[in-house]
Amino acid sequence: MTTLLIALGSIVGYLIAYHTYGRWLARRVFQLDPQANVPSVALNDDVDYVPTSKSVVFGHHFTSIAGTGPIVGPAIAVMWGWLPALVWVLLGSILIGAVHDFGALVVSMRNRGQTVGDVAGRVINKRVRLLFLLILFMALTIVLAIFGLVIASVFRQYPASIFPCTVQIPIAVLIGLWLHRKGVQLLIPSILALTVMYLTVIYGDVGVLDTINQAMANWSLITWVVILLIYSYVASVLPVWLLLQPRDYINSLQLISALGLIVAGLFAAAFMGGAPLAEGAARQPLEISVDAVRADAMAAGAPAMMPFLFITIACGACSGFHCLVSSGTSSKQIKCESDAQFVGYGSMLTEGFLAVIVILACVAGLGLGIDGPVQADGSATTLTGEAAYLARYASWGKLGLGAKVGAFVDGSANFLKAIGIDAGVAVALMGVLVASFAGTTLDTACRLQRYVIQELAGTFVAKDQFGKLASPNPFAWLTNKHGATIFAVVLATCIAALPAPGQEWTLATAGKGGLILWPLFGATNQLLAGLSFLVVSFFLWRRKVPMWFIGVPMVFMLIMPAWAMIDQLPQWIHPAEGETNWVVVIIAIATLALEGWMVLEALLMWPRAKGVLEEALPPLPEPRPEAVGG
Repeated sequence: MTTLLIALGSIVGYLIAYHTYGRWLARRVFQLDPQANVPSVALNDDVDYVPTSKSVVFGHHFTSIAGTGPIVGPAIAVMWGWLPALVWVLLGSILIGAVHDFGALVVSMRNRGQTVGDVAGRVINKRVRLLFLLILFMALTIVLAIFGLVIASVFRQYPASIFPCTVQIPIAVLIGLWLHRKGVQLLIPSILALTVMYLTVIYGDVGVLDTINQAMANWSLITWVVILLIYSYVASVLPVWLLLQPRDYINSLQLISALGLIVAGLFAAAFMGGAPLAEGAARQPLEISVDAVRADAMAAGAPAMMPFLFITIACGACSGFHCLVSSGTSSKQIKCESDAQFVGYGSMLTEGFLAVIVILACVAGLGLGIDGPVQADGSATTLTGEAAYLARYASWGKLGLGAKVGAFVDGSANFLKAIGIDAGVAVALMGVLVASFAGTTLDTACRLQRYVIQELAGTFVAKDQFGKLASPNPFAWLTNKHGATIFAVVLATCIAALPAPGQEWTLATAGKGGLILWPLFGATNQLLAGLSFLVVSFFLWRRKVPMWFIGVPMVFMLIMPAWAMIDQLPQWIHPAEGETNWVVVIIAIATLALEGWMVLEALLMWPRAKGVLEEALPPLPEPRPEAVGG
C-alpha cells in the first residue's frame, strides 16, 4: 500500500503546486498578460514561429524535455534507495525544475523567442552570450551524439517497438497537414491517432511485421545512428507544424495514456497483487523491495550520494536541457502569453510524476516477478521481491543502458500485467514509450543545435537592415538553416561513428562514439540549469522583481554539477583501467573555466544592473523594397 500512497500523494502534491506556487509565479512574478504580443504572432513565418494551441505546444514541450532522462536517471538513482530519489524528484521538480523551465520560457517570449544564450548577451553582457552559446553547443553535441545510440539500443533490445515508432512519422505528417490546412478541432484527429498508434503496438509484431522488426533490430548501431540523424535533419528544417509539433503531440497522447494505464495497474497490484506468475498461482503482493536509504550502496560501487544524486537525476527534477526547449522552440509557438504556465510549469510537473512512476516501477514493480537465470537443467526461474531488485542493482558497474531501461520496462510492464494486459503487449508498449521519448528529444535537439549554430555564426557575420550579407564571410553558410543543420548532423555523426573508449574501430563497434562524451552529460546538463537561472535572475533584477525563489536554486545548480565534475576529474585523468580520456578531461576543464568566467562576469555586472533595463531589441525590419507594391 505504501507504493500506492506515494503515487497518489505525488499527484495531489503536483496539483497543489501548480495551482498555488505556479499560479503565484504566473501572476505576481512574471505577470503573464493574455493580451501581450507574443513572438509566434509578431514573427510568424510558418516554419519556426507558428501560433499554436496550448495543448499541442504542451505535447511538444513535454515529450521534448522528457526524453529518456526521467527514465534512466531515476532508474539508476534507486541504487541509493528509494527515498533520496523520491525527495529530490518531488522537491526538485516543484521548487527548482518547473521554475527553471517556466522562467526560461517567459524570458525568451519577452525577447522575441531568442534562446537563453542570446538573451544572456543582453541582460548580462556580450561576452557572456558567446560563452553561454559555446556551452550550449557542447551540450547539444553530446545529446545528438548519444541519443541515436540510445534509440538504436532500445530498438535492438525491444524489436517490437520498431514498427510503432516508425509509423508515428507518417501519422504525424498527416495530422499536421490536416490541422494546418483544414483548421479542424483536435478531438477527432487525437482519437484517430491514438487508436492507430495503440493498434500498431498490439499488432506491430505479428507475422511479417515481426520478421521485419527482427531484421531491423539486427542492423548495426552505426546504421541506426546515421538513419536517425538523417531523420533529425529532415525534422529540423521542416516547418514545425508539419512534423515536429504533431509527432510530439500524438506522442504525448500515447505517453500520458500509458502513464494512466501504469497507474491503473499500480492500483490493481496494490489491492489484488501482481499477475499470477504461473497458471493457478497466487498473485504476488506489491511491496517496496529496497530500504528507503540503501546503506551498502557505496560498497556496491556507487559513488557518494552527494553530489552525484543531483546530476544522476536531471530530467524529472531539474535539467538544463529544458532551458533550450523552452527558449528554443516552445517560446516560438505559444500563441497566448498566459499559456506559459501550463506549458512551462505544468510540463515539468508531469515529467516529475513520470519520474516518480519510474522509481516505483524499479523498487516495487520489479518485485512482482522477472525472469531469473536459467538453471543447469535448462529450466527457467522467476525472481520476486528483493531478489528481483538485487538482480538489477547488485552492482553499480552492471547499470549499463540495457539494465537501466530494462528495470523500468520490466517493472512498469508488471503493473500493466496486473490489469490483464498481455505480457508481450505490455513490454512492447513500454519499449515504445522509451524509444518515443528519446526520438522526440533527438529531433528537437537537432533543431535547437541549428538555432545555436546560427546564433554563433551570426556573431561573426554582419548583415544590413534587410537581412542581407554586408560583405562576403566564410561563416555565412552557417547562418542558413540547412547549413547549420548539416554541420550539426555531420559533427554528431563523426563523433558517433567512433568506437567506445578502449575499443578498436570495427563495423560492430562503430556508433558508440557518443560514449566518449557520455561521462560529461550529467554535470554539463545540470550546469546549464544554473547558468539559465543566472540569466533569468538578471532579467528580474533589472526590473526590480523579487527573485529570492530563484537565488537559492541558482546557487545550488551552479555548485552541484561543478562539484561533481571536479570530483570526477582525477578518475578521468588516472582511470583504474584503460588510458586517459583526454577529450573528456579537456572539455570538462574548458566547461569549468567557462562557468567560472560567466559567474565572474555576472558578479561584476550585478551591482550595476539593479533597476537598469537592458538595451531594447532593435525594431523589426520593414519589408524589403522589392517586396512592397507591384
